[in-house]
This record gives sequence, structure tokens and C-alpha cells, in this order.
Amino acid sequence: MSLITPDFGLFFWMTLIFVCVFILLAKFGFPMITGMVDKRAERIEASIAKAKEAEQRISSIAAEQEKMLEEARAEQARILKETSDARDRMIAKAKDDARAEAQKMIEYARIQIASEKESTLRDIRRQVSLLSVEIAEKIVRKNLEKESDQLALIDKLYDEAVQITKNN
Repeated sequence: MSLITPDFGLFFWMTLIFVCVFILLAKFGFPMITGMVDKRAERIEASIAKAKEAEQRISSIAAEQEKMLEEARAEQARILKETSDARDRMIAKAKDDARAEAQKMIEYARIQIASEKESTLRDIRRQVSLLSVEIAEKIVRKNLEKESDQLALIDKLYDEAVQITKNN
């Protein structure tokens, strides 16, 4: 009995056992194995589908994230522009207010200077008037020491006053 050249009995029994094992495997083993392979294939396909879906979600999330980032940048630029505009308006308003206040102060100073000038001029005029009256008084006293000169001056002043009242 050699395995290279088997006897008919050995060949028969080996075939019979092979057929029985094949039938048992075909009835019980192969459906289980093919079922497990099918389940595994379905699970792999489901995993691939989920991976594709996750990839699509990730790409859509990335696109949405990029969109949100662009919106945030646009909002940031808008806020910076509004802030800059508000700052410029505040600076311009402050400058205008400062100019107006400076104009008011200059105008007040001019009024004060004019008032002081008028007051000084009035004071100078009053002093000049008083000095003139004193000088005139001294001159008139010296020139009018005689009574005849005093009467001649009174007549002259009276004639001038009459002449002025006739003209008016």
C-alpha cells in the first residue's frame, strides 16, 4: 500500500470520505463561510460608503469653514473700516470744536482788547481834556486879568452862541 499508487479500496474510501466531507461542508460549511464573506463584503462596502460620506462631510465642512472664515474676514474689515471712519469723524469733530473754541477765544480777546482800547482812549481823552481845561484856565486867567478883557470875551462868546442857535 503505497500512497503514490493507492489500492482501489483506499481510493474508494478516500473518495467516499471526501464526498461526505464535501456534502457536509456544502450543506453547513460553505453557506456559513459565504455568508461570513458576504457579511464582511457588506461591512466593507458600508465602511467605504461611510468613509466616502465622511469625506464629503469633511469637504463640505472645509468649504463651510472657508466660507465662514471669509465672512469673518469681511466682517473684520467692515468693523475696522467703521472704526476708522468713526475715529476720523471724531477727530474731525474735535478739530472743528477746537477751531470754534479758538475762534470764540480770539473773538473774546478782540472784544476785550477793543474794550480796553476804548477805555484807555476815554481815559486819555478825559485826561487831555482836564489838562486842556487847566491850561486854558491858566491862559485865560493870564489874558483876562483886566475887567475890560473879561467883558469883551463874554460878549464875543455870547455872539457866537447866538449865531449857532440861529443856524440850527
